[in-house]
Formats: sequence, structure tokens, C-alpha cells
Amino acid sequence: MKNKFWFRKAGMILFFVPLALLAFGSIVMLLWNAILPAVIHVSPINFWQALGILILSKILFGGFKGGWGGRRGYQWKDEMERKLSNMTPEEKEKFKQDWRNRCSRWGRPEHEYRQSKPTESSPSTTE
Repeated sequence: MKNKFWFRKAGMILFFVPLALLAFGSIVMLLWNAILPAVIHVSPINFWQALGILILSKILFGGFKGGWGGRRGYQWKDEMERKLSNMTPEEKEKFKQDWRNRCSRWGRPEHEYRQSKPTESSPSTTE
């Protein structure tokens, strides 16, 4: 019974992996040949070149650990939750305020940021 399961699973992998490579390689090739020669005047590519571009982009941008980062994003979140759980309420509030100060400009227009930013007293030089 177990052998039948593994043979079936191996058969599905042997069927779907080449099918996915064929589909994604064809999509990259078709998009490249439909858009880029007209826009930036590059040569059209064949299927194998498209597959190479697809694999290269996976190596450069995605790695081979499953998706866009795999478990790494959760490790950061788990670490932050662990740090926050060990803080007193005063330390948590100070930590949150520090991050609000660091990120206060994001999503706000320049004039609002300058109005709410505390003014620093710096010595003025008159010439």
C-alpha cells in the first residue's frame, strides 16, 4: 500500500514538474517576445533562453528555500514577540515610541512631517 502511494506521488511529480516548466517557460518567452523587442529593442528569445531567464531570476530573487524567504519572515516575527514579551509595560511603551519616532515620516506629506518634528536648538551662525 505504501509503495503504491510513493509510485503515484513520483508519477505526479514526473508529470507536473515538466508541465510547470513548459508553462512558465512559455509564458516568459511569449511575454518577452511580445513586449521587449518593441519597447527596448532587444532580440526575441527561444524557449530555452526563457527557461534560463526564469531559473536565473529564481536564483537571484527567490532562492531555492520555497517562495520569497520561506520561514525567515516568521523567525523575525517570533524573535520580536519574544523580546516584547520579556519587556515591562514601560519598556514596551518606550520601544513603541522609539519606532514611532523613527517611522513618523512614512506616509505623511513633507509639510506635515516638518510641522510635527521637534525643533532642534542649534547654534545659529550670522555672517
